Amino acid sequence: MVTTKTVVMRKMSTITIRRITISDLNQLMEIGKRTFAETFSAQNSDENLNKYLENGFSTKKLKTELTDKNSEFYFAELEDKIIGYLKINFGRSQTEIISENTLEIERIYVLKEFYGKKVGQLLYEKAIGIAKHKMVDAVWLGVWGENPRAIRFYEKNGFREFDNHIFKLGNKEQTDILMKLDLN
Repeated sequence: MVTTKTVVMRKMSTITIRRITISDLNQLMEIGKRTFAETFSAQNSDENLNKYLENGFSTKKLKTELTDKNSEFYFAELEDKIIGYLKINFGRSQTEIISENTLEIERIYVLKEFYGKKVGQLLYEKAIGIAKHKMVDAVWLGVWGENPRAIRFYEKNGFREFDNHIFKLGNKEQTDILMKLDLN
């Protein structure tokens, strides 16, 4: 994949989107834990959040995900600082099989200080570009029902709700809205 560059910040600052490799594991672990905690810590107990972070971003789990041929990760970087990331899945690596010919956006996370700066949009556009290149029928994702900012973001980009599922964070069950964008 070609690196995408788009000027969106100060006049001379460029955000770069680049594919993550196994050598980026520690940076992925760090940005993953930080952005997840920033997004969900206010609504969850420390115990549940810490348990999820420990398991969801463990070295073993991330190594497995990074070496999965049907999953891809991308960093958003600004002046050599990692400010967000994207994870997409295809085929059997999707967290749920909606269809064999779909792409799942499993994660788009951005550091809170960069909210509203179009970083999420750049990561989203990267996912859609890959989906079109792979000629999938649709792109889908799960978004927490209590995250109206993210729901509005996806609705603005043409996604529509089609179902829901339960996401377990520690001992707490949360409802995710499943949303889909048809590409055909």
